[in-house]
Amino acid sequence: MSRSIETCFTGVDSHVRAMLEASLEGRALSWEDAVSLCHVTGRELDALTVVADALRREQAGDTVGYVVNRNVNFTNVCIKTCKFCAFSRLQRSEEGYFLAEEEIVRRAVEAQSFGATEICIQAGLPPKMDGNLYARLCRAIKAVAPKMHIHAFSPEEIKYGSQLLGIPYRAFLEELRDAGLGSLPGTSAEILDDSVRAKIAPGRISTSEWIDVIKTAHSLGIPTTSTIMFGHVETDAERMRHLDLLRSIQHETGGFTEFVPLSFVHHESPMFAKSLVRGLRAGPTGHEVTRLFALSRLMLGATFRNLQVSWVKEGLRSAQALLACGANDLGGTLMNESISTSAGSSFGQVMAPSTLRHTIRDAGKIPVQRDTRYGVVKEFSAVGNAENDDLEPLDSVDDPEAVFGSYASLTRDGRYRFRVLQGPQDKGESPKTQTA
Repeated sequence: MSRSIETCFTGVDSHVRAMLEASLEGRALSWEDAVSLCHVTGRELDALTVVADALRREQAGDTVGYVVNRNVNFTNVCIKTCKFCAFSRLQRSEEGYFLAEEEIVRRAVEAQSFGATEICIQAGLPPKMDGNLYARLCRAIKAVAPKMHIHAFSPEEIKYGSQLLGIPYRAFLEELRDAGLGSLPGTSAEILDDSVRAKIAPGRISTSEWIDVIKTAHSLGIPTTSTIMFGHVETDAERMRHLDLLRSIQHETGGFTEFVPLSFVHHESPMFAKSLVRGLRAGPTGHEVTRLFALSRLMLGATFRNLQVSWVKEGLRSAQALLACGANDLGGTLMNESISTSAGSSFGQVMAPSTLRHTIRDAGKIPVQRDTRYGVVKEFSAVGNAENDDLEPLDSVDDPEAVFGSYASLTRDGRYRFRVLQGPQDKGESPKTQTA
């Protein structure tokens, strides 16, 4: 044990120290023990973060990654009414939009011109959608941008698409993979406990269904991310069991590329604004965020090399601080960010690569541009030395909203207004959804 780690244990409760030392020795932290660490403060919290940082250095090194990517949330119209979601609109809403397929492809090509290696596609579940749309989008993007990694379609969307076509998850995922899908976002997880899900999103994909989609994707060679949304109604035990479940899946499949904790953004969330859920909190506190990141490294680090912090959720300052609490990745440049923005996040819709590199260096780490699967795209100079950096096209964008548009502008743009069409049961034909 290094002198700095030994020093951090001075004055620390003996039980806490024993658990932290066991983690340093490579022993798995049980979810029950993790719960007992969920409220440490003072010296114990300092010791927890020091241990998480030491494990991060051992498991992931001193490089911190980011990916140049673009989000395309192609529609906000959704048949679900999740209580936490401020993004979705009902089909007859004046703010409902749906991007034409040509526009989605155009955005992918534009992203490539700004140096993106990944296009991330997620959206609402519009009624009477053509179940073949997802595969069609993958093929269309690959036809014009064959090197672009398509990171798309949450487990909820996979469930919806397979239901629309009346085929099993496996067959649907095989079709998407063959059409060019590279990986799935592990979103729509929230808390993987059905009692919690019933409170914040009744009717949403169940825990067992989420697991089924994820494991099926992994078995087909389609990697996924994994997430948690915390700071609303869940308990410490439910958070830690969520982590334990992800760890068990990773032991079985090895298909997760990273874990991404997502703080609940409450400001415009319907369940907060309308007081729909009893006992709802206004997001996690700063120390809750710190503890969750540190405990995630302790619980998952042996199987999840990559722990990503979302600058969209936490802001860049807090994201930088979390690089000393177990995290080793700052996520993506995004270009467009709609879901957190609609919920009230004020941290912007795009982050320039040069800003991410400066943030990483200022934290004493070495920046690396990575791809979706964490392969190195470009290595940069050592800490504090930016002489060898070349400015990239995205670094020169002064007004992202003018260049890339915004969620607010989409909801007001008549060109993309969602139009309600009759479904196949009415017309005897394949379902379609279109814009004006």
